[in-house]
Amino acid sequence: MEFTAQQIADFLGGEIQGDPSVIVSDFSKIEEGKTGTLSFLSNPKYSQYIYDSQASIILVNKDFKPEKDVLATMIRVDDAYQSLAKLMSLVDQAKLKKTGVSPLAFISESAEIGENAYIGPFVYIGENVKIGKNIHIQASCNIEDGVRIGEKVTLFSGVKIYTDCVIGNNCILHSGVVIGSDGFGFAPTENGSYNKIQQFGNVILEDDVEIGSNSIVDRATMGSTIIRKGVKIDNLVQIAHNVEIGENTVIAAQTGISGSTKLGKRCVLAGQVGLAGHLQIADGTIFGAQSGVPNSVKIPNQTLQGYPAVPIMTFHKAAIVHKNLPELQKLIYAMQKRIDELEKKIN
Repeated sequence: MEFTAQQIADFLGGEIQGDPSVIVSDFSKIEEGKTGTLSFLSNPKYSQYIYDSQASIILVNKDFKPEKDVLATMIRVDDAYQSLAKLMSLVDQAKLKKTGVSPLAFISESAEIGENAYIGPFVYIGENVKIGKNIHIQASCNIEDGVRIGEKVTLFSGVKIYTDCVIGNNCILHSGVVIGSDGFGFAPTENGSYNKIQQFGNVILEDDVEIGSNSIVDRATMGSTIIRKGVKIDNLVQIAHNVEIGENTVIAAQTGISGSTKLGKRCVLAGQVGLAGHLQIADGTIFGAQSGVPNSVKIPNQTLQGYPAVPIMTFHKAAIVHKNLPELQKLIYAMQKRIDELEKKIN
């Protein structure tokens, strides 16, 4: 798709500095800008690239003051990064405007599909499924019996949704996501083997949830595993049975959350964080990368890191001590040697 600088400025409510008729059809990083692309500048440390960038249009903050001439047409906006996100969202929506049902899809007679749906080839939709308007389901997705899906939902190729799960409005599930697989429940027996505990619950995703590729949300043993409104989950995340994730929480890649743990609102979990089961995590908690969390967090709005996770300043102080351990070890050995020599003299 092609857009002029004037069209983009009108959409973003920006001010043009340069040629309003210049056309772009793609995006580029400012340091790799090419003719016919749009880029942006929001971080001052990249300012050096704007003067030589070959991008045709560059979004900048209104308070940006160039030190010399800029070749590109600039569009001044309140927040260049947020404006870029809005523009990318517009382009993405335009790409997903396909409608119609592929003849290679299978849809049960009892399923209900809303208006303006796109259903790609090799999609399976089971019995008594209900799907809202403006759905976009790409190839090879599997939606099992009794699933409920809201409006304006996008399922990328290969998404699997197990029976009776509920997906809210405006959700995005990327390729390989599995919603509603069995929780990891096994009862040990006297002979050392394990009996499977059947999982009879479901998963509920509220509105505006996005889940990255190859992430998994397990169904509850009983009741529901719940992902609240506005939660954003990265690729390769494991969320176990009966977990609850509070509104607008963000979870980065390779994080694992054990069964029945409940996170509050607006939490942030960086990469490779691990939470034990049956914990309560207060609103606004931030866990740094690779944190291990064996205990509940009751005080809200803390930043924690390490294993076991401790307040961030405590972690930094401990890290300094850890870095100096080799020198401290030499000092202790030297002190011990000196003590031994003094004891010999005394004796």
